[in-house]
Amino acid sequence: MLVSVYIFLLLEILVVSYFDIKTRKISNNWSIFNVVIFILLLFFFSDIYDLSWGTFFYSICFFFVGFLLFTIKIMGGGDAKLLASLYLLIPPKLQEESFIALIYSTLLIGGGLLLYKLWIQRSAFKLAFITQDFRRIKDLLGKKFPFSPVVLLAWLVWGISHYFKLNFL
Repeated sequence: MLVSVYIFLLLEILVVSYFDIKTRKISNNWSIFNVVIFILLLFFFSDIYDLSWGTFFYSICFFFVGFLLFTIKIMGGGDAKLLASLYLLIPPKLQEESFIALIYSTLLIGGGLLLYKLWIQRSAFKLAFITQDFRRIKDLLGKKFPFSPVVLLAWLVWGISHYFKLNFL
């Protein structure tokens, strides 16, 4: 992968994460910006980027799965659109590796937050579970958390493992 693309995406995800944590929103401008950059990459790096199915597979999956997760209030719409547009910029040969890092980061952070909430409010969860008060369980789990920091962690882990040939993914 082009190191410049990796660094560009690292900086972008860092900025997006900051604003996502601060405002709990991801602007559509980031997705539009990524599509414009993708079009430029098609012209300047046509040996790496093309208009094949493989280039769009993860982006399309993130868009539709993200929309489904948005409708059931698990993920924000901005997160799904950002991921879909980010995967346009990752060369197709490396998309699977970065996706695996994203899965690990999601499980680690999302699972960790879930276990933390379950532990802290264990008696309330127990009562809600016994009484089958599913609305209370949902309330105890809380709102969505900003997902872009998870993407940032995944991108950092993937980049370190990829560029330094470390095998922890």
